[in-house]
Amino acid sequence: MMMHPELMLTLANDRRRELIAEADRERLLASVLRLRRSKKATAVRGHPTGTLASCEPSVAVPAR
Repeated sequence: MMMHPELMLTLANDRRRELIAEADRERLLASVLRLRRSKKATAVRGHPTGTLASCEPSVAVPAR
């Protein structure tokens, strides 16, 4: 089956645009997930996780 050269070029360009769009979606998703992970990590770092009280006199919360 012979296809016209213009049709082949159109199909190739369409496929190329689809691949580029898919790669853009994957990059966007990866950057959003990376941002969420970094926000979650900074939120956890700001809160103490141990049960020991601090040695500083300004701490008002006793150890559990």
